[in-house]
Amino acid sequence: MISLLKNIDAKKSIILIFILVFLDQFVKFYIKLNYPITAYGEMPIIDLGFFKLLFIENKGMAMGARLPFLDEDSAKLILTFVRIILCVGIGFYLKSIIKNKGSQLLIFCFCLILAGAVGNLIDSVFYGVIFSSSFGQVATLFPEVGYSSLFYGSVVDMIQFPLATWVWPNWLPYFGGKEYTFFEYVFNFADSYISTGIILLLIFNKKVSF
Repeated sequence: MISLLKNIDAKKSIILIFILVFLDQFVKFYIKLNYPITAYGEMPIIDLGFFKLLFIENKGMAMGARLPFLDEDSAKLILTFVRIILCVGIGFYLKSIIKNKGSQLLIFCFCLILAGAVGNLIDSVFYGVIFSSSFGQVATLFPEVGYSSLFYGSVVDMIQFPLATWVWPNWLPYFGGKEYTFFEYVFNFADSYISTGIILLLIFNKKVSF
């Protein structure tokens, strides 16, 4: 893997993206084919306090966000096609950076971002067809009827780092007296690729040229 990060050309970029997408999909397949969805209040698959492994399905964007003023099916279809457009756009931009011998860090960051985008796109496009439902049961692969239609699949999330929990002081408006868990969001490997790529771009923005 380390050798892939030196003098990244088109071939190495493709290999790197393939490895990252494979890892993301391998973990998601393992979770889908071995565990039912972790219902609210149920024990996680693994619970180390600061780290939890569980299984949820996300029909929306990152952190469960959804498009307002649209019904669930319409919002889901739009999000899936937006993901397709973004993947194509990022792919062409990455190709342009490599062709013009851009910064190695910039190429690496966009490899991460593209791998993450493709990983979640696969879930959105195909998972509804190739998996049965995971609610209250372990899903099966290639059932006669999937849990949804093509383009309507849900993204599989499984990693959580609830680093700290506290109760807000009563004098605070709206939040007063409510319990809050810092970084309670559940994410997957693809999300971490995208986040890492964006964070590196923000930190080292002076060392990369767009």
